[in-house]
Amino acid sequence: MKKLLALTLAAATTIGASSAFAARDSISIVGSSTVFPFSKVVAERFGKATKFKAPTVESTGTGGGFKNFCSGVGANSPDMSNASRRIKAAEFEMCQANGVTDIVEVLIGYDGIVIANSIKTKAMMLTSKDLFLALAKQVPNPDGTATTIANPYKTWKDVNPTLPATAIEVLGPPPTSGTRDAFVELAMEGGCKKFGWIKELKSSDKNHYKEICHIMREDGPFIEAGENDNLIVQKLDANPNALGIFGFSFLDQNSDKVQAAHIDGEAPTFETIADGSYPVSRPLYFYVKKQHVGLIPGIAEYLAEFTSEKAWGDEGYLTEKGMIPLNSAKRKKIGAAVKNLEVLKSL
Repeated sequence: MKKLLALTLAAATTIGASSAFAARDSISIVGSSTVFPFSKVVAERFGKATKFKAPTVESTGTGGGFKNFCSGVGANSPDMSNASRRIKAAEFEMCQANGVTDIVEVLIGYDGIVIANSIKTKAMMLTSKDLFLALAKQVPNPDGTATTIANPYKTWKDVNPTLPATAIEVLGPPPTSGTRDAFVELAMEGGCKKFGWIKELKSSDKNHYKEICHIMREDGPFIEAGENDNLIVQKLDANPNALGIFGFSFLDQNSDKVQAAHIDGEAPTFETIADGSYPVSRPLYFYVKKQHVGLIPGIAEYLAEFTSEKAWGDEGYLTEKGMIPLNSAKRKKIGAAVKNLEVLKSL
């Protein structure tokens, strides 16, 4: 009798789980605007080449994607979340708390964050220190004391005498964007650490260190331009004095309109991003709800397409979109883990 009851309960659970997903017959993907074009092209090819419907891909920003992805399990929540940075511990914990307990992490390749302007003017030669001084809310006091002041700099020449006397005007992503997170961590913090007394704060007063290094100015020179990188490219084309922050793939696709600044002497290229010599390089990911596999049709097959050599390989179609591929050994290792749906245990 107990065995029969257990089987009945198991069957009811399965039916309940299946019915929770019955409202959706295609994959739902949210997240990073940087990963969006890569995910979109895979989705389109997948829809044409298989019996499954093409996945729906939404560009919500990395942070917004994780918020949605981690909201729960079922047809009303997405199956995957694209990310232009690794999932944060707080986001992972939010997933766990909401029942999203089995997450598959997929490192797909690399991207560089570029600082670009219109080809109608000269390319900028910047350092990470220049970027920090131009865009931070608080900057080191010019009197040499270990104090900060509200950012007084109005032109690039104010920041560095070798730069042009044009007004600082930089279009960039909002706080929900993984591109913004990575830019702050790599470019802003990279320049911030050039000041010895601030660098020492990282170990003695981490909160004060972050206040100085991570907070962007709000008095006009930095302009939040939303998650649409194509819109930033259009604005740069219309305004040759402005600069924009976005992923390398958008530079690669719009080289007839915009050009990248050199940062600390390095230009963003496939080679400099892949070997890490370009200082504002970052890994790209997407995350999968293992609990949805087998309930939403096509997830395993979509993963196989994305991690196939024809897609993410050295000569794959994703490189045509501007993604910097992983090396072959790393692709092989990650591909095997994805095929086995190995879950992320902790961060």
